[in-house]
Amino acid sequence: MKIWVDADACPVVIKEILFRASERTGIHVTLVANHSLQIPQLKTISFLQVSSGFDVADNEIVKRIEAGDLVITSDIPLAAEVIEKGAHALSPRGELHTVDNIRSRLNMRDFMDTLRATGVNTGGPPALSKSDRQAFANQLDKLLARNM
Repeated sequence: MKIWVDADACPVVIKEILFRASERTGIHVTLVANHSLQIPQLKTISFLQVSSGFDVADNEIVKRIEAGDLVITSDIPLAAEVIEKGAHALSPRGELHTVDNIRSRLNMRDFMDTLRATGVNTGGPPALSKSDRQAFANQLDKLLARNM
């Protein structure tokens, strides 16, 4: 198992949790982004910079993942592609995307996009809370324990 991070929009606190998990378990973490990032100098953590553009980082992640890998993303379409390839998708809020729930999340995302396109202000997601961080850390620990 490898962990891939859709790092352009991943909160710093989530990256820090991943860095500590990598250091503790030895699992390899790769951050993928279209801008430069600072990462710890650990042999289990790497950074892949991709060119700017729509879904360039997402496409690179999908190209490189293997069944059983874990992808950290809040991007629902990317999560759907990850699941289709047999990998796991976990949001920074600790929501595990699965075959059973991804279709409904895609439908809700599309519905919200339609509302925004008609001018309805749907607002953005709330700030990442302490309980979100805890849910992420707990779900990550479960996945690592099950797959190590």
